Amino acid sequence: MNKIRVGILGATGTVGQRFCQLLEDHPQFEIVALAASERSAGKLYSEACPWKLQTPMPERVKEIVVSPISPDLDCDLVFSSLPGSIAREAEEAFARAGYPVISNSSCYRMEEDVPLIIPEINHEHLDLIEVQQHKRGFDRGFIVTNPNCAVVSFAPPLAALNEAFGVESAVITTLQAVSGAGYPGVPSLDILDNVLPHIPGEEPKAETEAQKILGKLVDGAIEKAEFTVSVQCFRVAVTDGHTAAVRVNLTENAPLEEVIRVISEYKGLDLHSSPDRFMEVSEEPAHPQPKLDRENGDGMTITVGRIFPDNILDYRFVSLSHNTLRGAAGAAVLNAELLVEKKYL
Repeated sequence: MNKIRVGILGATGTVGQRFCQLLEDHPQFEIVALAASERSAGKLYSEACPWKLQTPMPERVKEIVVSPISPDLDCDLVFSSLPGSIAREAEEAFARAGYPVISNSSCYRMEEDVPLIIPEINHEHLDLIEVQQHKRGFDRGFIVTNPNCAVVSFAPPLAALNEAFGVESAVITTLQAVSGAGYPGVPSLDILDNVLPHIPGEEPKAETEAQKILGKLVDGAIEKAEFTVSVQCFRVAVTDGHTAAVRVNLTENAPLEEVIRVISEYKGLDLHSSPDRFMEVSEEPAHPQPKLDRENGDGMTITVGRIFPDNILDYRFVSLSHNTLRGAAGAAVLNAELLVEKKYL
């Protein structure tokens, strides 16, 4: 079949580079346009982009001339990794011009008519696209978002528990990698030998996005999950991989073996970027660890471990996700694959 031609907004940043890496030789998508700031526009991508990933820059993007961020790109859809300061205006302009926009930015995630998607959990929320197009006067264009990278680490096991037993409340502490701050990230003298107990704006996003993702679509609107989520977010000296320490109260009583089972057996999908296992429960007492487990499922598996009864709430566990793969570019690519499967592309 003919591949869908894609453009990448914010192509020179670290998430933009991940898009280039993940879409190299993808069976459904082909990169034909790269867009970035004025200082990069007009240059070859190989000249404009300070490549930071361990794998080489894909040959097919090296000779693409970087375009300005303007809705006249010759492509069929765009992936956006734009910073929040410009994403809101730019993404709406592209959607209004007829482009499907698959966004990693935070600015539209909590809009009532914008799907916030983890495909294995809430793909039915894509029905909001028609609501969005009608409300905003879009023709063929629309905006679909993926969650905050920290939310991806704990929302999947909460989804499994909520579906099986109901969740009343969850208390979560995240230990977030420095790559989540973008490049060059956190100054070394701030993060080395240290833990930073504040990531600006992160905790409100983590507390509200999970409730939208785990909510239900009723009559064209999301009814958010009713349980309370309390989150503290910390930046730690880890390169990649966000860890979440979770304590949860369940609505129904559940034996430990059933809690483990419903997490490990939670349904996955059969998309190109889907891992063999959506969530993997480790029986090793010292896992999950970012250094050892973040690449599970090519960085797309959520690894869960240390599941025990808690002394105050019902259960506690630790979950881990790769923040720039499952939590960013990989999540957006998976969303695009879902949109193809559901005939939105």
